[in-house]
Amino acid sequence: MINLLLVLIFLGAFLHLHRKRRARLRPTRPCPPGPKGFPIIGNLFQHSTEAPHIHLWQLAKKHGPVMSLKLGSIPVVIVSSPKAVEEALKKNDLIFSNRPKLVGQYKLFYDGLDVAFSRYGELWRELRKLCIVHLLSNRRVQSFRNVREEQVFKMMEKLSLSADSGKTVNLNEVMVSLTSALICRIAFGKIGVDGGSEFKRFDKLMVESQAMQAGFFFADYLPWLGWVDRVTGKIRRLNKIFKDFDEFLDELIEDHLNPDRIRSSNPNILEILIELKHEKSSPIELTWNHIKGILMDIFVAGTDTAAVTVVWAMTALMKTPEVMKKLQKDVRDIAGEKGYVNEDDIPKLLYLKVVIKETLRLYPPTPLLLPRETLDECTIQGYAIRPKTMVHINAWSVARDPEYWDRPDEFIPERFFDTSVDVMGQDYQVLPFGSGRRGCPGIVMGLANVEIVLANLVCSFDWELPVGVSKEDIDTDVAPGLTMHKKNPLRLVPKPRKFD
Repeated sequence: MINLLLVLIFLGAFLHLHRKRRARLRPTRPCPPGPKGFPIIGNLFQHSTEAPHIHLWQLAKKHGPVMSLKLGSIPVVIVSSPKAVEEALKKNDLIFSNRPKLVGQYKLFYDGLDVAFSRYGELWRELRKLCIVHLLSNRRVQSFRNVREEQVFKMMEKLSLSADSGKTVNLNEVMVSLTSALICRIAFGKIGVDGGSEFKRFDKLMVESQAMQAGFFFADYLPWLGWVDRVTGKIRRLNKIFKDFDEFLDELIEDHLNPDRIRSSNPNILEILIELKHEKSSPIELTWNHIKGILMDIFVAGTDTAAVTVVWAMTALMKTPEVMKKLQKDVRDIAGEKGYVNEDDIPKLLYLKVVIKETLRLYPPTPLLLPRETLDECTIQGYAIRPKTMVHINAWSVARDPEYWDRPDEFIPERFFDTSVDVMGQDYQVLPFGSGRRGCPGIVMGLANVEIVLANLVCSFDWELPVGVSKEDIDTDVAPGLTMHKKNPLRLVPKPRKFD
């Protein structure tokens, strides 16, 4: 009896201490507000997959710039204002530096053995350092100058044929084709604009993999319903796409390991990675899966983002003819008699640079930055953010905040002449490439690709809308996906430039 009494006293004391400990750990500040959800599924099926950045912006106007959702069993926080983003990505950058383990992204990027989707830790730090030092440095980006110019000039030759015949071109297709070819040349040294079956194979794989990255999997939000992904064939499709892309990358690696292969004086990215693997100079043991994961990062980030930025820039320019004329004059004055732009001209094209900044402000390539996951508890704007919360930064709404931007929905490139705010990730009013530890390491390469392409498009041609289409008819609807593609293709008629 005495023993039983002692056990009960001990158990009571333990439970009391446990409750006190949980009370101490419980946030003293409130959790962020948000729309009311349903039992079990939360806000899962209230969440729009078409233009989610606009849907979340509209919700944030009601619930505030730090807003909570429950997507199935996953707590999610949406950050939608510059002040809140700065508090998250500057003051609490480390806490916000993890990535959630989402089925499609994790599988296609070799279980997180890449830079973009890997979990935060020593592996990610070493892979990011490798990319910044060896693959994406200013010197390395400059070394690919000839590749950029060659591919752009090939594109211009094809557009000239359309201009001579008066044909309408689908600029979306032209840009995706160009940037895919450009990234392939930089990444593994082949596949040009007319790359034939190999290029078509790569292009198809890219389209399929991007669909899977943005796809919905029950396992991500309702793990107990993960079997539905198998029954519907979603997992089978994901595995097939991964297998096909993996075989494609294996063939590239095998080709590069061929001792009889002719190597150029300027190594491509795959050659650099193979050399680093053989040197064993990294603190981590670089495997073929690490290399393939990094290549996937470069393919996905390099093709889509540059293509959509140029398309949105041309969309904005066609809707504001006075800006187009000003840009064309500036570019053509610098290009002079040669009639085209090379990379020596780019530093002088100041108006081109602000046009691109304004395009990235209004149309960030990834309007919801890649999701993050909190490593610990913190406070943002007075609200408690729990550990293992998925966090979305709404870069689209941040860059249209009327508290920071005058006439935020208008395309006014000159605004960047009157501010020190830049797009490089140090200013929280505009974040097309993210910021902090998980900011995009390929900013320099991305901007270099966009600058040379857009400069030559406006330098070499006068652009017109198809017959019967006015500038008011040009829409800005967005296609579903991680990257903000224009839903309806931008169709334009290139005309041979008229010289004075």
